[in-house]
Amino acid sequence: MNKAMLTGRLTRDPNVRYSQGDNQMCIARFTLAVDRRRSRNQDGNGQTADFISCVAFGKTGEFVEKYAHKGMKFDIVGRIQTGSYQNKDGQTVYTTDVVVDEIEFGESKNAQVQGGGSNYSAPLGGGDSYSEGQASAPQPADDGFMNVPDEIDDELPFN
Repeated sequence: MNKAMLTGRLTRDPNVRYSQGDNQMCIARFTLAVDRRRSRNQDGNGQTADFISCVAFGKTGEFVEKYAHKGMKFDIVGRIQTGSYQNKDGQTVYTTDVVVDEIEFGESKNAQVQGGGSNYSAPLGGGDSYSEGQASAPQPADDGFMNVPDEIDDELPFN
């Protein structure tokens, strides 16, 4: 089974284009910075990040185009796809991308503003995700979830 589930922040605004022809399709490419937890080093820094290339097609790509911006946190589900092409120098370049099947907001607007992120987001919760064939609208900031202060992250059993 080929299934990838990631939570991370966009490193920059998505690169969006539309395919040519009669049935134009949205293609949104973006990079997700995903924290990797590991033991603390001598500097006290215990996290590094992996930068995962992602691509969303069709309606999912249009959702990314409309709602995703640099710094926003998203939860995505997709599949890993590899490929290759010849660059202009004739060298073979190998690629690995996560093809996004589902995407949802990873934090509320309040949490993102308090954390110094982008000025736009929508809360995580029931119905705040998007997958092909299902639309999602941002919800009000009062999402019913308790805000957990950032300084207690080390005490939580999950990341």
